Amino acid sequence: MKREMVFNLALLALILGVALWAQASDEPFLITLTTRAVIFAIAGVGLNFALGFGGLVSFGHAAFFGLGGYVMGVLAYHAQTYTPLFEAPLLIQGTKSMPVIWLVSILLSSLLALAIGALSLRTSGVYFIMITLAFAQMLYYFAISWAAYGGEDGLSIYVRNGFPGLNTMDPLQFFALCFALLLIVLLLVSLAARSAFGLALGAARQNEARVQAVGQTPYRLYLVAFVISGAITGLAGALFADLNRFVSPVMFSWQTSGEIMVFVILGGVGRIFGPVAGAVLFILLEHLLGGLSAYWHIYLGAILLGVVLFARGGLYGLIAGREVAHD
Repeated sequence: MKREMVFNLALLALILGVALWAQASDEPFLITLTTRAVIFAIAGVGLNFALGFGGLVSFGHAAFFGLGGYVMGVLAYHAQTYTPLFEAPLLIQGTKSMPVIWLVSILLSSLLALAIGALSLRTSGVYFIMITLAFAQMLYYFAISWAAYGGEDGLSIYVRNGFPGLNTMDPLQFFALCFALLLIVLLLVSLAARSAFGLALGAARQNEARVQAVGQTPYRLYLVAFVISGAITGLAGALFADLNRFVSPVMFSWQTSGEIMVFVILGGVGRIFGPVAGAVLFILLEHLLGGLSAYWHIYLGAILLGVVLFARGGLYGLIAGREVAHD
């Protein structure tokens, strides 16, 4: 556990150090790349809460990632065009305020996760996987047909949304904001995993019959975990859309769900910091191998296969030891 804590701190220091070095070297692209890794890490932490701690293999988390992105896009679009979002029965305006956008993204992603989870959790195994995938694909095709907000071409936002006291158009300041949110999410997930709810969720993952015997309902535990997971992933989607100042149906695609799952598997399923390591490794491979070949995913697939076959604990299993954080 001590070795894992050292690795956690070293990983955070590495992310922060790269961003500061890039700022000193006048390399804004590198800061943006690091910010992308941080946002993907938040999405991975969200999925890991359901997958690693609850054993829920969801292949539809792009639904929440995309919803968060479209919340940002729609609210910012109406703010920049000075058109109301709704006129009746209540007048609702768009907004360029990041805190408001994050709050709406989290609330709507939570409601969507509640609806999807309430239906999907009545099944298990491959059926659960396929139902979550089906919901994400439904939203993907809806976004493609949503002509009012760009349809298949997506929606561009001219200026990044604002946060009080910060210039979010400055790459380092936006990175600092995303990095602070990652730390908050990691802290909350760590506390939740070690709470009575987290222990009951872990017990349900290992043996549902025993949990039922002591008066707990596994379905409710799974549903709460799924809602929390969706809320975190929705926040990541809003940040990702703000980073690019662009949102498109691709955020809902099954490839996006697959990438988020890759972050978790590469870093280590069930490790609180696992998705952070996985997201950093993914971005590093994308940057280095992408320059060598347009088919760099072949190399990623080989690495992922090696992790699944020979390093079941992911990067954390190799470096920090075999103990899993929630066990």
